[in-house]
Amino acid sequence: MSRFPKAYADRVAKLRVPTGFLLVAAFAYMAQPTLRTFFWGVPIAGIGLWLRGWAAGHLRKNQTLAQSGPYAYTRNPLYLGTLLVALGLAVAAKRPALAVLFSSVFYCVYLPVIELEQQHLAKLFPDFAAYAAKVPMIFPKLPDNPQPGSFEWSVYRRNREYQALLGFLLGAAYLFWRAN
Repeated sequence: MSRFPKAYADRVAKLRVPTGFLLVAAFAYMAQPTLRTFFWGVPIAGIGLWLRGWAAGHLRKNQTLAQSGPYAYTRNPLYLGTLLVALGLAVAAKRPALAVLFSSVFYCVYLPVIELEQQHLAKLFPDFAAYAAKVPMIFPKLPDNPQPGSFEWSVYRRNREYQALLGFLLGAAYLFWRAN
């Protein structure tokens, strides 16, 4: 059962990218990092970025149902990685209000989008329901029987995950500059 009405989810799905730009602006404006918060937050964000990259190297969009790598632990490792990046950047920025803002956007925008994507996957892949019954939506758990599969750099590049890496590096550089 959906948590969000489909009309709402469809509307916010279109706002995902513009909302991201607004969050970047809020982050740039509100950040008050210190070197200490920088060195606490950036590793958390780095773990999220690593998770996103690992997931991107296993994801063949609309071709196969991703069940290997991080997809054996959570159905949405890209979104979990995004959440960790946002949390780490909020810690590094030394602004709890940013963590609240990022969490609110995650709940109000990203969760409805996740539901839409899962509806799409259920139509596309007959085995999605069985997969969803075993693997949690966001917060990971150890798999009973992990699927074989390996990370592929070509898939990572095709999914353009390097853009997240570049954005992360820019954000980290900005925080470091502000901390000094």
